[in-house]
Amino acid sequence: MLPGVYRLRLPLPWPGVPHCNAWAVRAGEGIVLFDTGMHQPDSLAQLDRALQMCGLRLEQVRLVACTHAHSDHYGQAATIVERTGAELWMHPNHEHMRRMAEDPEAVLDRRIEVARHSGVPEEPLRRWAAERRTRETGIAGVIEPDRDLLTGVQIGSDVGTWHVYETPGHAPSHVCMYQPERRLLVSGDHLLGRISLYFDYGFTRDPVGEFLGSLEVVERLGARLCLAGHGRTFADVQAHINGNRALVQERLQAVLGALAGRSLTAFEIVPHVYGESLSGQNAHWLLSKVLCYLTHLRLLGRVRSISGEPERWIA
Repeated sequence: MLPGVYRLRLPLPWPGVPHCNAWAVRAGEGIVLFDTGMHQPDSLAQLDRALQMCGLRLEQVRLVACTHAHSDHYGQAATIVERTGAELWMHPNHEHMRRMAEDPEAVLDRRIEVARHSGVPEEPLRRWAAERRTRETGIAGVIEPDRDLLTGVQIGSDVGTWHVYETPGHAPSHVCMYQPERRLLVSGDHLLGRISLYFDYGFTRDPVGEFLGSLEVVERLGARLCLAGHGRTFADVQAHINGNRALVQERLQAVLGALAGRSLTAFEIVPHVYGESLSGQNAHWLLSKVLCYLTHLRLLGRVRSISGEPERWIA
């Protein structure tokens, strides 16, 4: 790709999302590491191996800069910092990660409560919860950033200075890093090679609205090459921005279409939007997204909820 910029393809245990990307960028005698991969029993060895394939060593890492505080992008941060003495830079709005890492049982209980309130039947919810209680968080430990990644912060490297832009939506803690001379964008999960949406539900007022605003932020940069958090690099950045906008509008219209002339729970809306059955693998993802679309439409005055157990929605 570019001298001094290396893609580190790291494995994930998730069906449909088998890998994530960390990006190693030379900076003098050291390395800036954008994202870390997920913490698993062999994850540090996998990172070591990926770096060695690029002629690099983990001990060269001087700075870890996380695009956001999800486990596959922040999970190994504590281990890397402990081993290398590197600084960690990340957006300060990472409470969503802290809750998961420090009290996963409470987070799961809250998700069960939201699911029940959204109309998920009791028996499949019980099975889903039992399976989730056996999972690890994917986060080695909680460490606070040495510096907050906010718009205007700069990160030096051999390929030039990277400028930080806050891009919430996918996660409250999400940022992108842009190198203007080479028009390179480290996009995390804000833009991916495959048009795919996900929003953290329950941490901010309007994740979908935030995501649409973040698309405008990135659009103004005029990036030429995107270094994404999953999949391969891609050059048609504007087409991906347009594709994400179009998909958001398509999903919003599908929610409104489902509610035409009737009241439904969020759980009942899911198959109208996605055309697929809920399973233990996709249930949390799809329901969270539908709840975020409903929240956005409510703020626009397009839908309202009917209080009760479960909660129902009407256009």
